[in-house]
Amino acid sequence: MTEMTGGCACGAVRFKIAAPPMGVGVCHCLDCQKGSGGGPNYVALIPRACFEVTKGEAKVYTCQGDSGADIGRAFCGNCGSPLWSIPGEMSPFFPVKLGALDESSGMEPNLHLYTDSAQPWHLMHEGLPRFGKMPPFPPPA
Repeated sequence: MTEMTGGCACGAVRFKIAAPPMGVGVCHCLDCQKGSGGGPNYVALIPRACFEVTKGEAKVYTCQGDSGADIGRAFCGNCGSPLWSIPGEMSPFFPVKLGALDESSGMEPNLHLYTDSAQPWHLMHEGLPRFGKMPPFPPPA
């Protein structure tokens, strides 16, 4: 696999990823709905050690997650593009927004998260596991 790259709409923040995603999730939590402007967030779960910012610096909004840990939500301070999340220290991955990737056409969701918060009009992929909150990682097959 070649490395993946991505960034914000204006190009002020760029990043690269040196490993394939550990999975692709659709998050329906209320914070993701606010960050996306209404719908769920589609994210690639990237191993922490394989994610690197190569240009600029993202702004980070921090809030308390369901686990009680602080969760950072990185975005471009110039154009406002949502980029990635920064979960608690124990998480083995960074959730990177699929819309922030330069190429995401091959990314197929593996699961739905926080479906307890999903709006009735959120579309769900038939046959994918659904979790009311955050599942154990890795999720059961």
